[in-house]
This record gives sequence, C-alpha cells and structure tokens, in this order.
Amino acid sequence: MTILDKIIKNKKKELEVLAGMISIGELEKSSLFKREPISLSKHILDSTRTGIIAEFKRKSPSKGIINSSSSVMEVTSGYFREGASGVSVLTDTQFFGGSTSDLVNAREKSSFPILRKDFIIDEYQVIESKSIGADAILLIAATLDNKTILNLSRLARSLGLEVLLEIHEEAELDIVNLYVNIIGVNNRNLKTFEVNTDISEKIADKIPPGFLRISESGISSPQIIKKLKTSGYHGFLIGERFMCASDPVKAFSEFVKDIK
Repeated sequence: MTILDKIIKNKKKELEVLAGMISIGELEKSSLFKREPISLSKHILDSTRTGIIAEFKRKSPSKGIINSSSSVMEVTSGYFREGASGVSVLTDTQFFGGSTSDLVNAREKSSFPILRKDFIIDEYQVIESKSIGADAILLIAATLDNKTILNLSRLARSLGLEVLLEIHEEAELDIVNLYVNIIGVNNRNLKTFEVNTDISEKIADKIPPGFLRISESGISSPQIIKKLKTSGYHGFLIGERFMCASDPVKAFSEFVKDIK
C-alpha cells in the first residue's frame, strides 16, 4: 500500500466520523459560508504580485515535522504582505499536522485568497471548505475518477469556490472539465514522493488553452520559477522551501527579491 493509499483510506474513516458529528445543514449555517469568496485566479494573474501560492504546512509524510512553532495567522498574512498571490493551508491532521481550524484562523480578518489543500474525495468536504472560509479547493486526479471530479468541481463552482485540479502526468489531462479554473502540475509523484521539476516542463504544452497553469512542489530557487515561466506557467505553489525556515515570512521575502 502506497502512502497515498494510506492517506485516502484514513480520510474515508475520518469523513464517516465527521459527517456523523456535524451535518451539512450545520455547515451551511456557518457565518463564513455566507461570505463572498476571493478569486485566486485573479490574484495569480495580478502583475503587481509574484504568482506564488505560499503554503502553510507543519509536516509531511516524507519529511516528518517541518515547522511546529510558527503561527498560521502570522505566516499567511506575512506571505501576502510580502507579495504572495495567495496562500495554501494544509488541513489534513494525520499526515500533515493541519486542521480546519488553521484555515479558519488564517481567514480571520484577512483579505487574501486561501486554497484549502487536503485530500477532497466527497461533496461533504466541498461544503465544509466553504464553511471554513476557503476560496478555492484542491482536487487530485490521482485520487478520483472522472465522474467524481466533475461532480465535485461543479458543486464547488456553484458555491463560488475555484477549483485547482492537480495532475502529475499527461494522461490525467483527460479528467479536466469546464468547472476547473486552474491546472496544477505536481512535480512530486504522490505514490513514491520523488520530485522532479522536469515534469512541469514536459506537460506544459499539453495543457489546453483557457486554464491557468501552476507548477507545484520542488520549486527551490527563483531560477526554477524563471525557467517555468518561459514554459507558460502563471503561478507556483511553494511550501517546504519557506516552512523549513525558522522565519517562513522572511524566507519568502528573501526568495521573491530574486524573481522581481
């Protein structure tokens, strides 16, 4: 069983418990459910910003604890202040050390777009994402079939949420549908966790027009960003590069000086 298989198996168990504790009706009564989402796409295309979706992540299955001390509110607001186009917040607890409370806290008094990064496999999670203040959700092609991705994307868009569909290989482009806003190419193989940014370059010209393109994982230097921009990428999802530092915001600020 791969790490991804273990994550999805655990996620299904979590959902069974959660759905029994909090109903969809209760989620829809959340004050955050009524707010107007902020467009992640527009912020990525904003020429005054960096195109980077900076991630808040405490740990990963491959590296263990990355950063257990930084404040989600301070880091995410700092990222945006220093030029991030948006922030990504991990909400998986078992494997990434996050929680839905992290996203709620990041949302408090903030005016930047937030991507909920989790392993979304059910409509319940889409509605939950809206109720905790997310502006966009991540759907992972490797974990879902075509019909499920279509249904989840359609539901998300009906709630005003944007959809980032993550792929890792060209064949997964067949899953793209008209409800997807952004196509993200993950340079990390979710089955082996090996990283190679050449993946983004190889797939770039295969991505159909009309979709924003972002590259995810393994983007460790401004030079990689400059190279991927020439391949047609609009944005970049970066997490560990900043979160490994004792001061993630300072690490982000220093990083973006070399790409402006």
